[in-house]
Amino acid sequence: MRTALTIAGSDSSGGAGIQADIKTMISNGVFATSAVTALTAQNTTGVTAIMEVTPEFLGEQLDEIFTDIYPDAVKVGMVSSGGLIRMIAAKLKQYEAKNIVVDPVMVATSGSKLIADEAVDALKEYLIPLAAVVTPNIPEAEVLSGISVKTEEDMIRAAKLISETYHCAVLCKGGHQLNDANDLLYREGAYQWFYGKRIENPNTHGTGCTLSSAIASNLAKGFDMDTSVQRAKNYISQALAAMLDLGKGSGPMNHGFAITGEFAKEAER
Repeated sequence: MRTALTIAGSDSSGGAGIQADIKTMISNGVFATSAVTALTAQNTTGVTAIMEVTPEFLGEQLDEIFTDIYPDAVKVGMVSSGGLIRMIAAKLKQYEAKNIVVDPVMVATSGSKLIADEAVDALKEYLIPLAAVVTPNIPEAEVLSGISVKTEEDMIRAAKLISETYHCAVLCKGGHQLNDANDLLYREGAYQWFYGKRIENPNTHGTGCTLSSAIASNLAKGFDMDTSVQRAKNYISQALAAMLDLGKGSGPMNHGFAITGEFAKEAER
């Protein structure tokens, strides 16, 4: 069985972060390992507290994973401090990690900044240059490219700038009132649109985590980048279309919509 590692924060409500990544990886046919960057107290209505691990402890987690169950792909999610980012980059280099997917969580859908400027700088300097693909949303693409993104042409220009600056593929995610669920993959001087239909489901907590983890899972299994992105988009569309409705806020999607068999059966009523 192929394996994938998620490096991210814990979401106590199970819809995003490490928990969403593990569910996604299992559902996409790989064995999931994890290195936790922070604990959060949160639910579908918001985050109330965050407790980061130390860079040293994060490094120890990564040592244990890479020296035992070496991952076929790595997904890096939200990391809120420069010290943690530098540790991740050092360990990924040390162990010659492959198929690295970086979800550069910096800006909330609302436009609010989620990490400090020093962490953004560390992300740009140390981590993104190691990525096989980086998966920014529109506000994050603006931060990484330094340009305003208002049109699909702007998306292409921003993705090109990011790709040429950091020497990686870029999946610039649509939405944010720019278009429907259409994403742009730019790599090696060329681009491709991945078209999707917006699903009218208000429960979208963890979509970015899920997409990047699904891409990593498919890269781990040996699919090429284009196929991995398409399979990941198909997976997330169906997880949203399952219309799970939990919690009082923006709830999670159903990561396990396709899990069937004896152990998925419910009790007779």
